[in-house]
Amino acid sequence: MGFAFDHAPERPANIDTILNGLDRYNPETTSIFQEYVAQQCETQTYDCYANLALLKLYQFNPHLTRDETTTNILVKSLTVFPSPDFNLGLSLLPPHLLAQTKATSATGPPASGTLAEAIQHLTKLHTLLVNSNFASFWQTLDSDDLYADLVADVQGFEELMRVRIAVVVSQCMQEVQRSVLDGWLNVKGEKFERFVKEVCGWRVEGETVRVPENKENSAQGTVVRETVKFEQFGRMVKRAYEQPA
Repeated sequence: MGFAFDHAPERPANIDTILNGLDRYNPETTSIFQEYVAQQCETQTYDCYANLALLKLYQFNPHLTRDETTTNILVKSLTVFPSPDFNLGLSLLPPHLLAQTKATSATGPPASGTLAEAIQHLTKLHTLLVNSNFASFWQTLDSDDLYADLVADVQGFEELMRVRIAVVVSQCMQEVQRSVLDGWLNVKGEKFERFVKEVCGWRVEGETVRVPENKENSAQGTVVRETVKFEQFGRMVKRAYEQPA
């Protein structure tokens, strides 16, 4: 059974009280939400609903915006792809800021060290992930020191991403070549063996990795039946004859 969008099992009671009351729109709660984002980064927990509430407060109170907290929220949302959380976060950012992230030949790329530059880089990572370009995701992550700075606050970021990619693989495959999978997971040798066997519960058979069958990666035939009453069919034929020539 799925959880409600605003469900977060690790959410502290004081945060839950704020989210369910009028203080959710009180600028004075901004610092509380910011501390909660930092806590999520340190403890590998995640609360999309609370993070979006903070971005909404930033919308109403731009002077309270903290760039580092904004990027941390976006980085955390990458760890739950392919959920829509990253795009939900972007939708709450100022339009002028998003416009700066779209580099063109006329305007050039965003200025170095700006929030717009950070968002542009994170958006590139997100695009690679949702397009399942996992090897390119890791290569891009290692290509620029800015990426290392952006993900530095999120403890265990690489391991979280590795697990998330493995979940996506398990949902659509029953076997994959080892050489392909180690590129997708960015891990090789004994560490690859341990991750695949102990974390994922998969089997390594020579150069092939076997993924146990589950309800997502198995092909299942379905039969779709539609019931059309004779009266409905009759009315459709009647209308056809009534159309002017």
